[in-house]
Amino acid sequence: MDRQTRSTMTEAPGRRWTPSARMRILGWYVLLLAAALAAALFIQRSFLLDQVVSDADLSLDQEVGELNQLAGGLDPETGEPFAGDTRAIFDTFLDRNVPLNDEAIVTIVSGSPYKSDVLGSSFEGTELLAHWAALETSERGQVETDLGPVRYLAVPLVVGESTGGVFVVAVLLENQLARVEGVVRVGALVLGSIFVIASAVAWVAAGDVLRPLRLLSDTTRSITETDLSKRIPVTGDDEIADLTRTFNEMLDRLEEAFATQRRFVDDAGHELRTPITVIRGQLEVLGDDPNERRETVGLVTGELDRMSRIVEDLLVLARSEQPDFIQSHPIDLAEFVDELAVKASSLSGRPVDQVAASPAVFQGDSQRLTQAVMNLARNAFEHTGPGVRVTVGAKANGNWTRIWVGDDGPGIPPDERQRLFERFARGRSGRRRTEGAGLGLSIVKAIAEGHDGSVELETGDEGSTFTIVIPTDGPVTEVET
Repeated sequence: MDRQTRSTMTEAPGRRWTPSARMRILGWYVLLLAAALAAALFIQRSFLLDQVVSDADLSLDQEVGELNQLAGGLDPETGEPFAGDTRAIFDTFLDRNVPLNDEAIVTIVSGSPYKSDVLGSSFEGTELLAHWAALETSERGQVETDLGPVRYLAVPLVVGESTGGVFVVAVLLENQLARVEGVVRVGALVLGSIFVIASAVAWVAAGDVLRPLRLLSDTTRSITETDLSKRIPVTGDDEIADLTRTFNEMLDRLEEAFATQRRFVDDAGHELRTPITVIRGQLEVLGDDPNERRETVGLVTGELDRMSRIVEDLLVLARSEQPDFIQSHPIDLAEFVDELAVKASSLSGRPVDQVAASPAVFQGDSQRLTQAVMNLARNAFEHTGPGVRVTVGAKANGNWTRIWVGDDGPGIPPDERQRLFERFARGRSGRRRTEGAGLGLSIVKAIAEGHDGSVELETGDEGSTFTIVIPTDGPVTEVET
């Protein structure tokens, strides 16, 4: 018994036992094979039985044909026609006839048995003989007798206007039927052997076909949250191989997602641990001096605000995975840029230059896009000096709408550009002026990708521009069919 069968039969108490896929496949195969072989055996037996009856009827018709030919000819003893002499006809026929195996001939004259061959004499004194003697028309039939099944043809000989006699030829079918049953038994033995061998081969073949599924099951059971590295070897190019590849690709995605999640949790824990430590330390040394209390309350409030912002940013990133993260609607580009410039300027009280947008309407989520632009503007203010110019602008170009925030401060070093949009990533250059959590650009990226767009960065030794590029017609929504 293989491992799959054992695992299926050892179910937990209270659960209903369910046969394995291998057993179900084999069960259907065995059922169909058994039905096909049984039908073949039945058809073979029916054909052979019909052939026995057909051969018997052919033999009966031949004997009656010879009798009719004799009755219409000349009496070999006199050279004259028989002229209705029934006895002479029967005598001549019996003298000349050589009966076949299992063939019986019975003649009846004036309602009484006349002459018969060896097998024909077995019918004397039977009800069947009396039935034949009373016939006035030809009759073909099959009856059960002490000699077994008998197929017969009874033909009355008419002399003048009355029946002069009855000629009966019969074939005993017992030997032929016994041979048929023998052939059927041999056929059943052969087909039964084929059934057993085919079932065994099917069991092995089903196990071979389902082996990747067992490997899939074993791999699934062996996978834990801390070990997603196991993969299933792929062989062939059939549906199961395609399923195996799909499963391995899913494991790749899960491994990457779990790794990202672990990094995310570790970084989030580190970021939240710092303000909590600061707050606890300040509260532990809090004295009675009013000024000291006021300073401590201000510091604690600032750390709480920082924690609140981190939690809020984390919630935004969590919601970005939801299908309703973006609520798209028509937006007037020129009016939208005017609002963005005013809101960006109010963040730090510094003026913001605005690049006037051409009149256009695009599809997007104004609240999410505003949040993304404010994050970019906040980064520009926090990472540059007071004299640095910050610019907000937008442009619709064909199928794409571009919204950007730029500054003419120091550029971003090449070694920091690749990780800027990672969660909790912070620049190490002189641009950094604050102790933010490093989630702002991650949120910008999530909002842009939620619009089926992206974020582009242009930077050098001086100045940096972050551009949100989204489709003018809005994000594509997949409709379930």
